[in-house]
Amino acid sequence: MTTTILCLASYFKGSRFLQACKALGCHTILVTSEKLKDEAWPMEAIDERFLLPRLNQQPDITHAISYLARTRMIDRIVALDDYDVETAASLREHMRMPGMGDSTARFFRDKLAMRVQARAHELPVPDFVPVLNHDRLRDFMAQTPPPWVLKPRSEASAMGIKKLHHADELWPLLDTLGDRQSYFLLEQFLPGDVYHVDSIVVDEQVLFAAASKYGLPPMTVYQGGGVFVTSSLPYGDAEEMALQEANRRLLAAMGMKRGVTHAEFIRSHVDGRFYFLEVAARVGGAGIDLMVEHATGVNLWEEWAKIEVAQVRGQAYALPPVRQHYAALIVTLARQEWPDTTTYNDPEIVWRLHKKQHVGLIVASPDSTRVQKLIADYAPRIAADFSASAPPLDRPPE
Repeated sequence: MTTTILCLASYFKGSRFLQACKALGCHTILVTSEKLKDEAWPMEAIDERFLLPRLNQQPDITHAISYLARTRMIDRIVALDDYDVETAASLREHMRMPGMGDSTARFFRDKLAMRVQARAHELPVPDFVPVLNHDRLRDFMAQTPPPWVLKPRSEASAMGIKKLHHADELWPLLDTLGDRQSYFLLEQFLPGDVYHVDSIVVDEQVLFAAASKYGLPPMTVYQGGGVFVTSSLPYGDAEEMALQEANRRLLAAMGMKRGVTHAEFIRSHVDGRFYFLEVAARVGGAGIDLMVEHATGVNLWEEWAKIEVAQVRGQAYALPPVRQHYAALIVTLARQEWPDTTTYNDPEIVWRLHKKQHVGLIVASPDSTRVQKLIADYAPRIAADFSASAPPLDRPPE
């Protein structure tokens, strides 16, 4: 019987996943939003596509997918975007399908849930408090040195985060939030370098993990503009090994059974320790998947598809050969409508972003020093030649 994979996508992403499923002989169903109708979806790899106004509107989404199931044997439901993780989990629970359920999904979407779980498993996390009891908030701010960050519990990346330096800055924000304030947490701001680990997990074992370091912290770039940079860490050095171990402990604590993850950690400038920031059950965004692929030869989207299909078919999953090269990703919003990057012409450039008002490059080499030299040269040049900024969003556009 043909394997049927239903994918939810609130954002335009996951083409490689869909193509891999089709190459494996699956019947693919894409459920996405009406506003994404004209994006460059790989229609040759999509057997059926359905458009909805919003994918997280309940009970509409449950009714819609249950209606499809009347005439289709759906084997797996996959969330291609961070915003679809909880929706997919709810659908699996409702339809009693294998995969991540509601409780585990919370650990990969709700920043409060993941922090409580990490702390319960003795993983270092910045001090935090839920935005619930106001006396607890006052005690936290009295005992924890500022600055602090007010974070939405279920937004992606740095969206909606507010940095606060004085206690009297918090209360007007909470008044504005009204009944929505309980969907936030308050956390100590730790100055430090931010890292990410992108993993493949099968049968609760981390089979693959690529550790990388951001140039500027993503929150700094998102809120203040500038050039987004991330690059592979040297294999086997102290930072890389510490992150690999922290990532293994984290994913075990969160109960990750199979799939892909993107985890972020910060190394404090004060004590040099790695602290957990957040984790998502998805492929890293902004081109991180391509950077990982150019460094290691592993495409996270394709491997994720192979894992899901193998599990349906009762087959063993085998990781492909992994190389230990190095890569770096540089992305920025551009002043020009279609920026010309032809003066950036080193042979190590392996990818260029083709998108209005954006510049993006990936460089790759077997030599870590060469990659670091290139990004040290390119980042300030790209900032001067192209960079623009836009006001940060508190919430994703409808």
